[in-house]
Amino acid sequence: MASSSNSNPPCAACKFLRRKCVKDCIFAPYFPPEEPQKFANVHKIFGASNVSKLLHEILPHQREDAVSSLAYEADARLKDPVYGCVGAISVLQKQVLRLQKELEATNADLLRYTAACNSRSASMVHPSSSASTQTTQQLGKRFVPQREPFDDNYPSFPDSWNDCPSENHRGFD
Repeated sequence: MASSSNSNPPCAACKFLRRKCVKDCIFAPYFPPEEPQKFANVHKIFGASNVSKLLHEILPHQREDAVSSLAYEADARLKDPVYGCVGAISVLQKQVLRLQKELEATNADLLRYTAACNSRSASMVHPSSSASTQTTQQLGKRFVPQREPFDDNYPSFPDSWNDCPSENHRGFD
């Protein structure tokens, strides 16, 4: 398999399959010689013949995306033989749901905080009774988040967040 100095090196597919890489090789544009593992993984999962048939059947402008998808699926299948990329997608979907719940909880905390601050500032401007002042103070103390952290690295709120900003700078309007 000696090549002359004028020709290009064989693509990763032809090198792996130990054959001569012809000028119009279907694999050459998508499996460069610098990425031999890419073809090796795709070949191990799908087979060179099936990949070749697939590339011949689809339109040329869709081939790069198809090879990219095949390579991703092959890598995922090798890492997780049972679920492949579906397992990775499932993990990501669970992470999105967890983060959405965390965002909802944080927004609820923010609403409680702004309500407590607004109620405090309203009682300072128009103190109707000492009972409303006590209620406002209790509301401010209840702002401490009551949700479970998702992991050990979850940051806790500083104690200063439980104190409302001054009347001149409320921050949340």
